[in-house]
Amino acid sequence: MSINKIAVVGAGQMGSGIAQVFATAGKTVTVYDISQEIVDKSKAKLQKGLAKQVEKGKIDQAKADAIMANISYSADTEYSDIGDTELVVEAAIERLDLKKSIFQKLDKATKADCILATNTSSISITEIAKVVEDKSKVIGMHFFNPPVVMKLIEIICGGNTSEETYNTVFALSQEIGKNPVTVDEAPGFVVNRILIPMINEAIDLVQNGVASPEDIDTAMKLGCNHPMGPLTLGDYIGLDTCLAIMETIFTETGDPKYRPSLLLRKMVRAGKLGNKTGEGFFKH
Repeated sequence: MSINKIAVVGAGQMGSGIAQVFATAGKTVTVYDISQEIVDKSKAKLQKGLAKQVEKGKIDQAKADAIMANISYSADTEYSDIGDTELVVEAAIERLDLKKSIFQKLDKATKADCILATNTSSISITEIAKVVEDKSKVIGMHFFNPPVVMKLIEIICGGNTSEETYNTVFALSQEIGKNPVTVDEAPGFVVNRILIPMINEAIDLVQNGVASPEDIDTAMKLGCNHPMGPLTLGDYIGLDTCLAIMETIFTETGDPKYRPSLLLRKMVRAGKLGNKTGEGFFKH
């Protein structure tokens, strides 16, 4: 099955990046979010980013114009114009209730053979698919931040995902220049099952006064040859997203080693989420 018309639900950092990846590969993309203000900001941000790439000589103006021409934006939360879309990628925040609500609407609005993918970084694909009549067309398609740069996509099948759905999404991932890996459904999948607990452990070290955020990040960069420290990375991902993933892994496994750090909870409650708010473990 060839995929050419795609919808992305969520115009935030991930959704906008995913849309850009598809548009760059020549796909027709519509980006949806809950308000005109949000989608207008997303469009403006993409235009600004492409202009910078042109200025730096990374792409030419014709390529930038082609990418923008391939993307349209909509604030229609009922998805009334989504009917002939072949693939939807949901990129909303990590909340199961919200994702289920979106999928329920998508199931009614899309055609029978439209693949419904979620960019969830930790939530069960099988659980999300419960609200969809044909569960065989629901799959996880987990991009990494920033989607335009990062080559990996985790492909996660739910308990009822069909082989046809899997094969189509795997092939599409390769077509758009990514490296897909196949992951059995498990809390956090592969990357976040390893990565987020590491960030959580680094936060516990701060909480317990073992070392400063700066020294923890320096130790991991120089001691493990990581390109950035775990606390800088946590700020970049968003501490609210880190907390949501830790809570999912902890709840699903029941293993106390995955208990979210109390300092992480405190910072999220205080609105210190990292890059997106200008302050997390570091000022941005």
